[in-house]
Amino acid sequence: MENEDKHLVKEPDIEYGRYTYADYLTWEMDVMVELIKGKVFKRDAAAPRMSHQKVSIRLSAEFFNFLKGKSCQVFHAPFDVRLPVKSKRNQDIDTVVQPDLCVVCDSGKLDDAGCIGAPDLVVEILSPGNNKRELKNKYEVYEEAGVKEYWVIHPNEQTLLIYSLVNGKYQSSRLFVSGDIVESACIEGFRLNLEEIFEG
Repeated sequence: MENEDKHLVKEPDIEYGRYTYADYLTWEMDVMVELIKGKVFKRDAAAPRMSHQKVSIRLSAEFFNFLKGKSCQVFHAPFDVRLPVKSKRNQDIDTVVQPDLCVVCDSGKLDDAGCIGAPDLVVEILSPGNNKRELKNKYEVYEEAGVKEYWVIHPNEQTLLIYSLVNGKYQSSRLFVSGDIVESACIEGFRLNLEEIFEG
C-alpha cells in the first residue's frame, strides 16, 4: 500500500524559517503567502474590503484599456512576481510577491508561473494590517530589484504616493489626492484622474 505520508506538505515556520521559491511551490495553504528575503508573510485571510476592490478593479480597467495593442501588459493578484538576485533557479530565489497590480513591458520576463524579474510598475493598495509590509519590506525589495515605479494607494484616505527609481534609489512624489491627475513616467502617455478611481 502506498505510503500516504509522503504526500503531506509541511507548512512553513512563519516565525523562524528561511525559504526559497522551490519551497514555496510545495506549500498547500488556505491563505496567500509571500516570500520576502526568505521570510514568509501571510496575506490577510479575509477578503479585501470593498474600497480596496473598487480601486483595484477601476485601476486594472484603466491600465488594461490604455495598454491594448501595446507591448506592456497589466496583471492583478494573485500573480507571482519572483525577484531573483543571484540566479533564476527556483532554489536560489528567496523573494516572491503578489502585488495588487503590476505592469510588465518585457515579455521575456513572463512565463506560465508569472513574472521573473522586476515589473516596470507595481501598485499596492493598502489594507488594515498590511501597511508595514507594503511600506517597508516591499519598498526595499522593489527598490533593490529595480521596479521603475512603485505606487502606494490608500483607498480609505483616497491618496496615492508614487516612488520613482532614480539612480537606483526611490524618490517620492508629493501626496496625490482625489481630483489630481497623475502621470506615469515609465508607462509613456498614461494619465489617471484619481477622482474616477476613488469615486464612491
